Amino acid sequence: MTDTENYPRGEYVSIALLENTIEGQLMGSILAEQNIPHRIHSFHDTAYDGLYQFQKGWGEITAPAPYRATILDILEKIRSDTEAVE
Repeated sequence: MTDTENYPRGEYVSIALLENTIEGQLMGSILAEQNIPHRIHSFHDTAYDGLYQFQKGWGEITAPAPYRATILDILEKIRSDTEAVE
């Protein structure tokens, strides 16, 4: 998370669902490096031992709406690079 003081909590919108922990960590690192304000929220719930993540995905990225296109572009590049390795 970076620069959260300039964007109150109510101004953050859901940008994308994340597929796994690695994707979440990588996105978090890249967004922080580029000083893009964001929050990454995991859907893991210890009470259900992560079962909720099978339905909704690993987690989500929220950020101010003006950063949506940039974040989605970064996520698309990460996913296409991952598919090329497989």
